[in-house]
Amino acid sequence: MLHHEMQDEHSDAWKRLLDLINDAAAQNIEEWTPGSLMPPEEWHSIVTLPPQIGTLKSVRKLCLYGSSLVRIPPEIGEMTALEEFDLYTSYRLHWFPYEITHCPQLKDSRISTRALYGNFKNRNPFPDLRGETGFLDSIRPLTCSVCRVDLDDTYRTRWISLKMATDVVPLLVFACSVSCIDSLPFPPNNYVLKPHRGGRSIEQPPRR
Repeated sequence: MLHHEMQDEHSDAWKRLLDLINDAAAQNIEEWTPGSLMPPEEWHSIVTLPPQIGTLKSVRKLCLYGSSLVRIPPEIGEMTALEEFDLYTSYRLHWFPYEITHCPQLKDSRISTRALYGNFKNRNPFPDLRGETGFLDSIRPLTCSVCRVDLDDTYRTRWISLKMATDVVPLLVFACSVSCIDSLPFPPNNYVLKPHRGGRSIEQPPRR
């Protein structure tokens, strides 16, 4: 099941995180580790990052080690300088937005892959997107994950497993049309070989 926790955007922790993003953007920081800049109890109250992370155009290494994150916002695709993404021991993070494939420089990742949906070591089941309509409405991006045109209420959602830097990860796609879904890349061998809606009826390859 998808984590449904919503972020308290009125908390001191959220306000502090926004200030840290503003400072990092103003200072053209290249390596950003927000968890080291906040009290531990505040950092662990963060379940998603603000969309303002898209303003971090100079960040080359993003370290979210040991976070309590359950979602990454689609605006991460706007971090055009991002090269390294460290999420190791962020055990509550099971998937990523498809928009992360828009980071042109991303080449190195460190993830606790056993926590991911569809990972080859344990084949964690993909949540059935058909039963998550209300929640998906609350987290959907403003634009199509694939072609980036404005997204309306007729959007389509799919899971797809693709290589992100050094790891194969499950990505959640919000598509504006069937043609955008059809244009998605082919997943690597040993993963579900097409975009899908999840659910226990999805046959995954055997564990390795």
